[in-house]
Amino acid sequence: MAEEVTRIMIGVNESSLKGYPNPSISSKGAFEWTINKIIRNNVSAFNLLFLHVQVPDEDGYEDMDSIYASNEDFKNMKQKERVRGTHLLEYFVNRCNEIGVPCQAWIKEGDPKDVILNEVKRIRPDLLVVGCRGLGPFQKVFVGTVSEFCWKHAECPVMTIKRNADETPRDPVDD
Repeated sequence: MAEEVTRIMIGVNESSLKGYPNPSISSKGAFEWTINKIIRNNVSAFNLLFLHVQVPDEDGYEDMDSIYASNEDFKNMKQKERVRGTHLLEYFVNRCNEIGVPCQAWIKEGDPKDVILNEVKRIRPDLLVVGCRGLGPFQKVFVGTVSEFCWKHAECPVMTIKRNADETPRDPVDD
């Protein structure tokens, strides 16, 4: 009888400093922590599930005055964003392939807090791992925190991985 694998969902996003296809410091840290502390050498006992949530621009048009944008422009930009998100996920999938950990990766669009919780309900992972910037209470008021929302509301155990102090940018909101 085959043993059941442990399914770990990891929420990942792009770097606010370097942009696509670079993973954020927090995402990379959450991934590396999962590999080093949970999976270790037991690669066949786990399946990593990478979720990247793309947040649509307020008016749906990035880098363009929406007054002059056509429907075709909008479709092209959405496709371009999808490709950029795919390149981000490629980093994590390639790393998993290098070490032999089975994985899956996909992109959703919307508010990261809501999308992650919906995907947890749909996929039902054994564990959700998310990176954490380690913001103070004052900063949280202005930028919010997806990781805190997830550990309060997700329907599975949640592990938040805080960035290492030496990796924190000058502005801790950056990632």
